[in-house]
Amino acid sequence: MELVVESIFNTVKDKEFLRIAEKVLEGKRINQEEAVYLYKSNELTALGLIAEYINRKKNGMYAYFIVNRQINPTNVCMYQCDFCAFGVKKSDPRAYEMDMEEILKKVEELYQMGGREVHIVGGIPSYWNYDKYIEIVREVKKRFPDIIVKAWTAVEIHHMAKISGKSYQEVLTELKNAGLDALPGGGAEIFSDRVRQIIAPYKANAEEYLEVHKTAHKLGIPTNATMLYGHVETIEERVEHMEMLRKLQDETGGFQVFIPLAYWPEGTRLGGYRTSSVDDLKTIAISRIYLDNFDHIKAYWVTLGEKVAQVALNFGADDLDGTIQEEKIVHAAGTKSAYGHSVDKLVNLIKKSGKIPAERDTFYNVVKVYD
Repeated sequence: MELVVESIFNTVKDKEFLRIAEKVLEGKRINQEEAVYLYKSNELTALGLIAEYINRKKNGMYAYFIVNRQINPTNVCMYQCDFCAFGVKKSDPRAYEMDMEEILKKVEELYQMGGREVHIVGGIPSYWNYDKYIEIVREVKKRFPDIIVKAWTAVEIHHMAKISGKSYQEVLTELKNAGLDALPGGGAEIFSDRVRQIIAPYKANAEEYLEVHKTAHKLGIPTNATMLYGHVETIEERVEHMEMLRKLQDETGGFQVFIPLAYWPEGTRLGGYRTSSVDDLKTIAISRIYLDNFDHIKAYWVTLGEKVAQVALNFGADDLDGTIQEEKIVHAAGTKSAYGHSVDKLVNLIKKSGKIPAERDTFYNVVKVYD
C-alpha cells in the first residue's frame, strides 16, 4: 500500500494537492481550507488512495458489519422537516404506530437469527409522554437482556428533556438505567444554522445535538455521529460540520464511528437531486482524512447503494453497517436498497471488495472473521 501511495507523487501534477497529501501521510492534521481544496480537486483516485492508506493503518484489511435490526416505532412526527419523507401527521393515511408487543416481536425475530443490536429511532409525536421512550428501552432490555439497545437520536433526547423538564444528564441516566447501551448518530443533518433554518428549523440545533452527545460520553454511553449531505449545504459547511465533530471527539473520545448519509430527495418537500457516486466517494475519503481521531468511517449501504458502498471500502471506509432488516426512513425518500441483507450477502459484498469480512458487535469488538 505504501508503494501505491508513493506513486501519487509521480502521477499527480497539482502541487497544492501534493502538499496536502504529504501532510496527511506525515500524520499531520489538515485544516478546513485544505479539506475544502481536496473536495474541489479532481484527483479522485489519489484521494481514495490516501484515505485508504489511513484506514488500513487503523483497521487493516477488515471491513465490519453487524447482525442488527432497525425499528422505527412510529412515523408520526411533530417536526415535519422538509428534507424528510418519513415523518407524517397523525391524520395522514400513511401514519402508523407500533404497540409494545409489535416492537418486542421484531426484537424477538432479531434474537432468533442471532442478532446483537436493535437500533430504535422514529418520528416524534407531540402526544407521546416522556415515560413512553423510557418504557420502550426498559421492556426491550427486560425481555432480551443480551441484546444491545442503541436508541433515540440526540433530537429525541432533546425533546424528552424539553417535555419532562429534565436535564440531558437526567434523561440519559434514566435511559441508561433502563438498559440503553449506545446512542445512534441521527439528527445531526448539517450543523450550519443557515442550512438548518431551511431544512429543519424546529428540531434540536447543532449546539444541542453536540451537548447531548457530550453528556452521553461523560456518562460512559458511546455514540455515533452522522452528516446528511447533498441537499442545500455548501462544501464549506460540510467541512465545518466535520470540524465541530472533530473538536468534540478531541475532548471526549466518545464517538465510535462517523456516518456520512447521502440525501435522498424523492417524496420530500425539499426536493433536489441524488448525490453523484463521485461526491459520495469524495465525502467518504475526506471524512477519513479529516476525522483523524475517529476509528471508523461507515459506508452506509442503505443510502449509498451496494455498489458504491463496496467501492467506498477502498476509499477509507471500514464498515457497511449491518443486516438492518427493515429500514423505513430512507426508504420513504426513495432508496431501493433499504431492505435487509443476510449475513451471507454482506460477507459476499465485502469479499468482492477485496476486504476481509469481520462481524462485530455495537462496540466494534470482533465476533467472527470470515476469511
